[in-house]
Amino acid sequence: MSNTTKKRWGDRKDARWIRDMDSLHVILPHLMNHRTDAEVYVNMEFDVTEALRYIARKNEGEEEYRATLFHCILMAVAKTIYLRPQLNSFISGRRFYQRDEITLGFVAKKRFEDHSEESLVVISAPEDWTLTEVTHRVVGKVHKARTEKNDGVNGAMDVLKKLPRPVLAFVIWIIKTLDFFGKVPDFLRQDDPNFATVFLTNLGSIKCPSVYHHLNNYGSSSIMAAIGTIRKSEKIAGDGSREVRDVVDIGFTLDERIADGFYFARSLKIIQHLLTHPELLELPLNQEVACG
Repeated sequence: MSNTTKKRWGDRKDARWIRDMDSLHVILPHLMNHRTDAEVYVNMEFDVTEALRYIARKNEGEEEYRATLFHCILMAVAKTIYLRPQLNSFISGRRFYQRDEITLGFVAKKRFEDHSEESLVVISAPEDWTLTEVTHRVVGKVHKARTEKNDGVNGAMDVLKKLPRPVLAFVIWIIKTLDFFGKVPDFLRQDDPNFATVFLTNLGSIKCPSVYHHLNNYGSSSIMAAIGTIRKSEKIAGDGSREVRDVVDIGFTLDERIADGFYFARSLKIIQHLLTHPELLELPLNQEVACG
């Protein structure tokens, strides 16, 4: 998905301006100025029985880089976005853009305590990405976020919080203005999930059910995914027999301006197909798969 063509006037550092839009989509961002004006909510139950079995086999004898369901979901989401590139577009400054790469963002708590500090984490998904690569990258990134001194956007927030309120408000106004024109400095943008393709929150890690998380008008993320806890659910098989399966609910909040409901619905079915056939997650991101 990486685009190596030369940037033109109006492009952003992380995306290219989609110039060949129909009149409706040119006018739409002016009618619905904010991402939060165009939120739609979708909750879907995913069968993760086969994914959990695959993870158990994969982790046999592994101590340091143990795969989790969160890693599988990250890879399934990234693969789906690669296959469905409209999901990697966004609206900012009242223009449509297509990202240069797929990025996934989330928040990592330094400790599982009420008042523990949080760090922002963003991971880019190269075209040769596999589930094994995801596991290594996430484990490494989370370990760094929890053990090393804050830098980048996390370090910047540590500095900004010390400013007097009027000064802080002025600085934030400048940053939001830069955001409108796509000029936010790299050190603020690159590790901020608000600029990621998808902003995920793994509520299941703290034993919470899925919710609908709002989008943010700041940044460029058009998709929020809140992952709930794994639970048991009785299902009726094709032959009429009953079977208890492992399922997880994921609440998606989407910017409806970037794609229609049919496009989103088909995309969610691809995620389910990949979680039902987790061996496909070991194929490189750019390798096509038949998803029915």
